[in-house]
Amino acid sequence: ILLGLDKPTSGTALIDGQPYATLDQPLRTVGAMLDGASAVLERRGVDHLRWIAQSNRIPLQRIDEVLEMVGLTDAAKVRVRKYSLGMKQRLGLAAALLGEPRILVLDEPVNGLDPEGIRTVRTFLRRYADQGNTVLLSSHLMGETAETVDDIVVINKGRIIADGTLDEITEGHGSLEDAFFTLTGSEPGKSW
Repeated sequence: ILLGLDKPTSGTALIDGQPYATLDQPLRTVGAMLDGASAVLERRGVDHLRWIAQSNRIPLQRIDEVLEMVGLTDAAKVRVRKYSLGMKQRLGLAAALLGEPRILVLDEPVNGLDPEGIRTVRTFLRRYADQGNTVLLSSHLMGETAETVDDIVVINKGRIIADGTLDEITEGHGSLEDAFFTLTGSEPGKSW
């Protein structure tokens, strides 16, 4: 909804007071990773980023910078079809970072990453936010989410059922996962 890919049943989602579609240079304001790299499998990683950079008037030297940031420099010339799930995630993050946006919108950014990759992404996202940027993270990995975020919005069946700081949401619960199950009224493992 924030990126204009779906319509809300009510309300609006604005970035700096305007819809995403009306931003002058959207990739310089918001970087998004919604489904890993979403790259053409026969394209090389560097070519995927070059296409995005050129189509958005982003300097090509930025490609090497983001490849280094996400640890894909050595795999830049490999075809995406040969990438592991974790490498595709890293390529998606590199694409989101190309325009040096103030806002990142990330869906399951650590999916498929090994423990080192997860820690690297977590550390990077914390640092990115600490520099005054905004990171919106969507994840079903409650433990990992609790290690990364400051504020939580719990959505159940398309509706916001709770929002606040991590401490506020988890108060009285053993973990974010416990809070989630209590807030959604579901019991772990019962839906099987």
